[in-house]
Amino acid sequence: MKNLRFLAFVLVFASAALNARAGVTVSSPNNNDQVSSSFKLSAWATSCSSQSVSAMGYSFDSSSDTTLINGQSIDESISGPSGQHTLHVKAWGNGTSCVADVQINISSSGSGGSGGSGGSDISVAPSYAKLVNSLETMSGWSAKHDHGGSGSASGSTYMVSSPSVSGSSREFEAGFSDSGDERYSLSFSDDISSENFFYDTWVYVTSSSSNIGNLEFDINQTMSDGKTVMFGIVCDGYNLHWAYTANTGSDSDPSPRHITKSGSYCNPRAWSQYKWHHLEAYYSRDSSGYITYHSVWLDGTETGINEKVFGKYDLGWGPVINTQFQIDGLGSNHATVYLANLNVSRW
Repeated sequence: MKNLRFLAFVLVFASAALNARAGVTVSSPNNNDQVSSSFKLSAWATSCSSQSVSAMGYSFDSSSDTTLINGQSIDESISGPSGQHTLHVKAWGNGTSCVADVQINISSSGSGGSGGSGGSDISVAPSYAKLVNSLETMSGWSAKHDHGGSGSASGSTYMVSSPSVSGSSREFEAGFSDSGDERYSLSFSDDISSENFFYDTWVYVTSSSSNIGNLEFDINQTMSDGKTVMFGIVCDGYNLHWAYTANTGSDSDPSPRHITKSGSYCNPRAWSQYKWHHLEAYYSRDSSGYITYHSVWLDGTETGINEKVFGKYDLGWGPVINTQFQIDGLGSNHATVYLANLNVSRW
């Protein structure tokens, strides 16, 4: 079992924390609402990554056609085609951009009402949760060798059209020696108040999965006290269990670890190759930095974790939420993994 690399976290994300993206609030429609073909969009954003917002806009799904509105708010009727859609509500500051995504079902009959499932197999996030989806499509992903571990690694990441769940996916390439680890990261919000998170993505592995030790899926959040809480779910191929991350020290003198969940089973080398796998995880935290790991699902099969651990670190970051995906190598070789429909709900 490998410990987390605390020093590497600090070096990589001290600057990333200053470039966080967020700031858009959508009051209508709500996530998973069913709306008529013409519906009211109400949203606002005063700042984005500490920059004053000068314009806002919106678009649907993967369309490059964005409607722009000068100012810090949108309050008007808009229309869209019938069916399930992702409404992207955007804001721009001085060289920064922020986005909030809302899942809606546009009814051809013109009737509104309550929403549907939002595309997840598991109903965990409430309708008022803030959702950012398709994180894999965002610019700003970085690749970094985890220097706190043994060995060495290098990597790259980019969008591809195949394989895909809904038209595209993000490819993660890692090369390593002596079981080195490669971590890929994206900052996407500056929300310091949300305490519940639902992580939802699709994962595709190839024959190179035989070279993978662990696959790790993380979210890190700066809290209102300025400290950072680190959530992590790990398919631990060394111990063949699901594992979760914890700080077994203090926030000022941390001792980060992977803790295996007894009685569970997970091995990335045993995942079916050249197939998409649906991974979901639900965890929460309190204001003191204690994390409760509730459950993880793989292809609809739930593994209950139900463990409460300390997970706070004194890193000196600014307001940020980032997500990390890490490939831990096994031996000296390479691995290719794809992520699609990477969605994070928070409330």
